[in-house]
Amino acid sequence: MDRAGERWTDEAWIAQRLTDPRTRALRVHDGRVPVRDSRLALVPVTSAGPGTTFLLGVDEDDVAYVGVLTESAIEEADGVQALDLRAVGSVLDDREVGLVVHAVALGHWHATHACCARCGQPTEVIHGGHVRRCPSCGAEHYPRTDPAIIVLVTDAQGRALLGHNPRWPDRRFSTLAGFVEPGESAEMAVAREVSEEAGVEVTEVSYLGSQPWPFPHSLMLGFTARALAPATVHVDGVEITEARWFSREELAEALARGEVLIPPGISIARRLIEHWYGGPLPGGRR
Repeated sequence: MDRAGERWTDEAWIAQRLTDPRTRALRVHDGRVPVRDSRLALVPVTSAGPGTTFLLGVDEDDVAYVGVLTESAIEEADGVQALDLRAVGSVLDDREVGLVVHAVALGHWHATHACCARCGQPTEVIHGGHVRRCPSCGAEHYPRTDPAIIVLVTDAQGRALLGHNPRWPDRRFSTLAGFVEPGESAEMAVAREVSEEAGVEVTEVSYLGSQPWPFPHSLMLGFTARALAPATVHVDGVEITEARWFSREELAEALARGEVLIPPGISIARRLIEHWYGGPLPGGRR
């Protein structure tokens, strides 16, 4: 999907696309989108209902896609389900998941930035829904993205460190993660978070990849790191209540017995774990 960023300031082009019967609208409400038969239930713009509209992009057939932050909840009828990103990630294809990620992130930003942070007056939507401007003081406000690190830590024996957060389902273990703080590099955040959450000091921090994660507006930066010896674990008891070292054989056996769960296939955490493991692991895939 071409995000068509060069068109965001072209008001005539955007107005034409909003009246084009080919343009498809993805409704968003409270982080949920409509899904029918494992596909997004897209509708013409005129059928989306009232709400804030923003451009998502244009496909290879020159069909435009917009998100509409609807004022009312999405009606579940005629086979339509209103699902959040964690649920739709297991049923949609990659292209449609990308649309959902974009729409949910922008929808949340519009829902929480209706007024100017400088003077408190209502703002107006411009640039295809990617900027809000205050007509009172002239301030322009842009969508925010909070960088967060997520890291697969290994020790000298090649084991992976996985932890359990009390907000997760029972038996789920995953990689450690946390937000980058002001004045920190991403690598510094990796070392601090692992030390704070698990009491483990690390070195050899290496970047692997990233993933947009609109819960509500994060960008997950994926890393690997090596634990310094001795790698004794001391969890903080708040973010992480249990942490364990797993060999590849131990993790595969624990998954097979149902003793441990790992994140679903939509998450970068799953990709980090499988990168270390050397291939796909059972459960949680699309």
